[in-house]
Amino acid sequence: MRVCIGGTFDFLHKGHKCLIDKAFSAAGKSGAVFIGITAGDINKGKEIKNSFTERKKNVEDYLIKKNYLDRAEIKPIDDKYGPSIEKEFDAIVVSPETLPVAREINEKRAQNGKIPLKILEIPFIFAKDGKKISSTRIRNKEIDKEGNFFD
Repeated sequence: MRVCIGGTFDFLHKGHKCLIDKAFSAAGKSGAVFIGITAGDINKGKEIKNSFTERKKNVEDYLIKKNYLDRAEIKPIDDKYGPSIEKEFDAIVVSPETLPVAREINEKRAQNGKIPLKILEIPFIFAKDGKKISSTRIRNKEIDKEGNFFD
């Protein structure tokens, strides 16, 4: 199976790792995963601390640790769809936050005569305080990448 995911992946955290793990699990041992990392105009107005190069390296380091790298393709994306509308994918993995985008992707795929993607939704991953883990909360030093409070 060919699976796609996308995001900023700023401060690679527990939620991002869950998204990545689900994508590789869904792809299976012989499948592949496309990972789109936002770059360019799509990031305008967003508070992203790490450069594309740093974010890509953090994702690659995680993929190496999990032995996923040989089944991954990592590319910059400059819009919320990336190649998901045009390319041949079987599934997309999203969070509740990005579920509406996956539905838009399938609408656009249908308009182009393409088969809709299977949408696999992971739940939000929560920090110790019951609020979702996010790069914003990590950037603001509310929590660490695992959802723990700083001592």
